[in-house]
Amino acid sequence: MAENYQNTLEYAQKMDQEDPLKKYRNEFHIPIIDGQQVIYYTGNSLGLQPKRTRSFIEKEMKDWELFGVEGHFNKKKENIWYKYHEYGKDAIAEIVGAKPIEVVPMNNLTVNLHLLLVSFYRPTAKKFKIIVEKGAFPSDQYVFESQLNFHAFHGGQKLFDPQEALVEIAPREGEDTLRTEDIIATIEEHQNELCLVMMGGLQYYTGQFFDLKKITKAAHKVGAYAGFDLAHAAGNIELKLHDWDVDFASWCTYKYLNSGPGNVSGVYVHERFANDKSLPRFAGWWGHDEKERFKMEKGFIPMEGADGWQLSNTNVLGHAAHYASLEIFKEVGMKALRKKSVLLTGYLEFLINEFNKQEKIFEILTPKEPENRGCQLSLYLLKYGKPLFDELMKRGVLGDWREPDVIRLAPVPLYNTFEEQYLFIEKLREAVEALK
Repeated sequence: MAENYQNTLEYAQKMDQEDPLKKYRNEFHIPIIDGQQVIYYTGNSLGLQPKRTRSFIEKEMKDWELFGVEGHFNKKKENIWYKYHEYGKDAIAEIVGAKPIEVVPMNNLTVNLHLLLVSFYRPTAKKFKIIVEKGAFPSDQYVFESQLNFHAFHGGQKLFDPQEALVEIAPREGEDTLRTEDIIATIEEHQNELCLVMMGGLQYYTGQFFDLKKITKAAHKVGAYAGFDLAHAAGNIELKLHDWDVDFASWCTYKYLNSGPGNVSGVYVHERFANDKSLPRFAGWWGHDEKERFKMEKGFIPMEGADGWQLSNTNVLGHAAHYASLEIFKEVGMKALRKKSVLLTGYLEFLINEFNKQEKIFEILTPKEPENRGCQLSLYLLKYGKPLFDELMKRGVLGDWREPDVIRLAPVPLYNTFEEQYLFIEKLREAVEALK
């Protein structure tokens, strides 16, 4: 489609008019800051609020008012709280390409990564290494660091060196993104000591989407588990976690899944572990067999599937906000969402390249191939630096600054438009002129 893009307002408006998802922009509250409606490019940090969210939360507030604790079981209530974690499973499974038994909404992302590593990072003196991408999101880095330090010593004896155990893969010199063949080569190089491959599914800084299927296959070939942090992939990229044979994954829901600041996370555990009681885990009573739960007895019996990793009872109000957004995803479907995403991100890329012909100020770090990226472009500034970002902010462009010199822009297909991409370039031109 790139050769058909046109750098005109009329073209952008025509694309919006023909967009089969155009009505969904009106499903969201678009921020107005300093009196102007912003061009919102930060759905990769916090998705916008669906207008229906308030009614979902209000319903549970009313039920709390009417039923009190009986909201957990009262059959007059549409969705009893005791089963509340189950109601979004079909939608979540469709978004990440899984079976309902393999997914559950619970906790927060970093909590879930730690819980999953209890089960899937089981180092020995011989096999103890974790392969990660260099420059992983800081929270992931802290997870790896603390897990390695926790496991390195056993019974007063040092099993392995934590510094040696973390294998970080960096792009080749002069390149910005990782090559799949280099990831696989690193897995093979460390196969005798490799315990786990644990990467971000979509790299938060560059916007690169990794080949999860090939990475998982390579990890399994050498007897290692493969898990992924999908914070920037869930609701953004078409995923097929079950078919790709991924062992486990987790994600947040407040970015592309529009569920509210700091809201609930999601977990995926492959079906083959559904009834594996031998897997160690940190248990809680909501992960215990619900038929036995209120006997309040010792002896943990895990629920089947991902549910068995739950700890506490469901945060109903948080889940209600999550389900409001999931309802939109059920209506739209990931295929339609992804189709628009490829066009919209491609159009922004086209316009930036056109602008660069006049004055080259950006280098796009994100891969050019649509299959290797989501709806994010990471722009490395060759000149002007942070003052340019600040000038854009003054003009109502709400992007995201990452040190040292990167602006991340995420044109989200549910609520961003083609016309906004065109208007961004106009505002960019104004901002550059203000700095000259």
